[in-house]
Order: sequence, then C-alpha cells, then structure tokens
Amino acid sequence: MALRKTAAASFLCAPKKVLAKVSVAQVFSKPPKQRIGAGQTFLVMSVFTVAMLAPAAWILHHLPEYRRKSLYKNAR
Repeated sequence: MALRKTAAASFLCAPKKVLAKVSVAQVFSKPPKQRIGAGQTFLVMSVFTVAMLAPAAWILHHLPEYRRKSLYKNAR
C-alpha cells in the first residue's frame, strides 16, 4: 500500500512533458494580385465609420427622451 502512495505522489510531482505548438504566421511578401481602388476603399471606410458611430449618435439623440422616462419612473 505504501508503494502505491509513493508512486502516485511521484507521478503528481513529476514535471509534465508539454509540447509547444509553434504557430506559423501567414505573411506574404508579394504585392497583392488585385489592387483595391480608391472608390472601394472610401466605401468600406465610410460603412465602417457609420457602423461605429450610428449607435452612439442614436443614444445621444434620444438622451432627453431617456431622461424624461427615468424621471417619470422615479417620481412614482
């Protein structure tokens, strides 16, 4: 019985062999196959800008309405 406990204890204390997984970065040094034009770049950047700013603009525009609702709810 004592032999089993020491074997189990040595198994728990022994360093585990861990194999590190090396990730290879996908870096390409060639120029792009298709050029992206100024129109496409402008379109994508404007859509991204609208997507980021629209929710904040919506909240700021409706802020007085939200305040009125919270004041009415707290007055009850």
